Amino acid sequence: MSEWKAKRFWKEADIAPTDGGWQVLLDSRPVRTPAKAALVLPTQALARAVAAEWQAQEERIDPRSMPVTRTSNSAIDKVALQRAEVAEMLAAYGGSDLLCYRALGPAELVARQAVEWNPLLDWARERYGAGLSTVSGVMPVTQDAAALDRLSAPVREMEPFALAAFHDLVALSGSLVLALAVIEERLEAEEAWRLSRLDEEWQIEQWGADEEAEAMAQVKRAAFLDAAAFWRLLH
Repeated sequence: MSEWKAKRFWKEADIAPTDGGWQVLLDSRPVRTPAKAALVLPTQALARAVAAEWQAQEERIDPRSMPVTRTSNSAIDKVALQRAEVAEMLAAYGGSDLLCYRALGPAELVARQAVEWNPLLDWARERYGAGLSTVSGVMPVTQDAAALDRLSAPVREMEPFALAAFHDLVALSGSLVLALAVIEERLEAEEAWRLSRLDEEWQIEQWGADEEAEAMAQVKRAAFLDAAAFWRLLH
């Protein structure tokens, strides 16, 4: 969206119903995506959020302050064109889910992972009939194919806007289970993000924080929370 660095040219951003959903209007002119497709949003709540981002722009457009617009553009310009491929890519995370890979030591970290992560694996087993195996260390574990199919079934049913949000929940956390727990409201997004960073937080407790790494972590956290908020606007 770097090409959007332009001056504000409208006075009011509003929404209106259109074929297939809702559109955002800038002084009665419909917004289009970077690829020039019609920006048609599936819910009124999502359209209002996009319109609010445009209305909040000041003299120059700052794409960094427009996460809802950015994800909506991605859903139309990218995900919709390869929906099945994106779904399969995200489903594959189940085979290497963060929650399944445990530390070899020290004992306190091993215990913390078990206490914090095991309940989510138990939930996945109960909710989806998907029992995942855990392993200590980084050597890969082969998961049961049927369990992975059951765990990933909801992903394959998602439409482009849902997949666009779900992509960030999975990719940023490294966990299909955590992402599913967020959209199923088993976990708040903030808690899911915390659980995804148990190893990093352990290292910080032992050795202190690295300023650059912490700044990057905050960027990723914000994107994760934005994705969860986007998902809620769809439902």
